[in-house]
Amino acid sequence: MTNKQRLVHLFIEYLQIEKNYSALTISGYTEAIEEFVRFMNIQGIDGFEEVSYQDTRIYLTEAYEKGLTRRTISKKVSALRSFYKFLLREQLVKENPFLLVSLPKQDKRIPSFLYDEELKELFTVSDVSTPLGQRNQAILELLYATGMRVSELCSLKESDLDLSMDTVLVHGKGSKQRYVPFGSYAHEALITYLEDGRQKLKSKGKDRADTHVFLNQRGTPLTDRGVRFILTELMKKASGTLHIHPHMLRHTFATHLLNAGADLRSVQELLGHSNLSSTQVYTHVSKDSLRNTYMSHHPRAFKRS
Repeated sequence: MTNKQRLVHLFIEYLQIEKNYSALTISGYTEAIEEFVRFMNIQGIDGFEEVSYQDTRIYLTEAYEKGLTRRTISKKVSALRSFYKFLLREQLVKENPFLLVSLPKQDKRIPSFLYDEELKELFTVSDVSTPLGQRNQAILELLYATGMRVSELCSLKESDLDLSMDTVLVHGKGSKQRYVPFGSYAHEALITYLEDGRQKLKSKGKDRADTHVFLNQRGTPLTDRGVRFILTELMKKASGTLHIHPHMLRHTFATHLLNAGADLRSVQELLGHSNLSSTQVYTHVSKDSLRNTYMSHHPRAFKRS
């Protein structure tokens, strides 16, 4: 193991143990640092302590020339800044060359969400007479009913579900927990799956004591990638023109609540956001909702005869 690899390994351990970051976040940080190490090797820079502010400018210029988006570059700079902050804390370098690098302004992206008609179609494609169909329906209903992250859904245990109160204990980022209610559609889908489909899937697995709620066809816990694949396949059945990503049902949950007049702070709590600014990105509304509001309230929306 080279000295560079050793320092990256120390940083990853720090993210896992002290910061308690998710595997997905750590993967993003690692990728950014490893890419920078490749840049260092090409530039003939032997150690992290030798990197200067000028080197970071060259690195950023190359990133722009590759056609990377401002959002992607911003994430990479943020990861490298955190890495050097850690190295400074451990007294492994004398300065942070990324401290003076200004993060590029990110393009404000409105989160994509599903309209009511698209949702209705999506909820009808699963064959609920099969174990996998029952599981898929329960996944769809629970993701839309609670707005939880896919990683949170995958980590759910049977003990986290309270079907008498229709609430679920969600284990969020940074070991934070929150209770989220769900409605009758999700309740019925969960009951069907837990009492029938899950039992059949569980019988195929080696660990009969596993209490994960969502299992794959081999009877083992479903992964983030597995859920992503399921959602993609379901969307293909519902509509070949739409592409669904794992977070889309979370976006839809937040959008529909806010469009219906839900309080921003309540939605923040349900989503498990630490900062209100993270929730405010969902305060966009659908074009239909905007038009209805305008036509109902603007004094010159209609020309009176």
